[in-house]
Amino acid sequence: MLQVSSREVYRNRWLTLREDVTRLPDGSPGLYTVVEKPTAACVIPFEDDGFHLVEQYRYPLGRRSWEFVQGTWPADGPPGEELARAELAEETGLRASGLTLLGRLAIAPGLTTQECDVFLATGLTAGAPDREETEQGMEQRWFSRAEFEAMIRDGILFDNTTLAAYTMFLLATS
Repeated sequence: MLQVSSREVYRNRWLTLREDVTRLPDGSPGLYTVVEKPTAACVIPFEDDGFHLVEQYRYPLGRRSWEFVQGTWPADGPPGEELARAELAEETGLRASGLTLLGRLAIAPGLTTQECDVFLATGLTAGAPDREETEQGMEQRWFSRAEFEAMIRDGILFDNTTLAAYTMFLLATS
């Protein structure tokens, strides 16, 4: 697919929405809408053969969602380990003595440029969360691995980044 032209439709400090006119391999025209977002971090807080998860209301879905810690900064914020540590402390209050990069995911490659670095956090120390205003009502809880997997089977845990990150965790720890 070839980009013929591109125009910015919307921009704020967290994302840019653009519309691209494209040409498909057979020469026919196409139109693609792309959401540009900065790299995110997903943190797997692991201790005692279980995971610390956060639950929050996800407005686009109209329901609450249990997830691993996730987040990003505006486009000018540094990605990577610094972001992972900041998100972990912000959402859970936990600090990690060990942070291991497990890999990178494409969040929704048919819609957005956003990718996500997945980190395993170990050696956890409790502290007070420092949540953003948009994280009002966020809950945090530790789940055993058996409870976590039951939540997946029962459709309670459905966040794609959390599920993909768990696959990376299994491959890294098997």
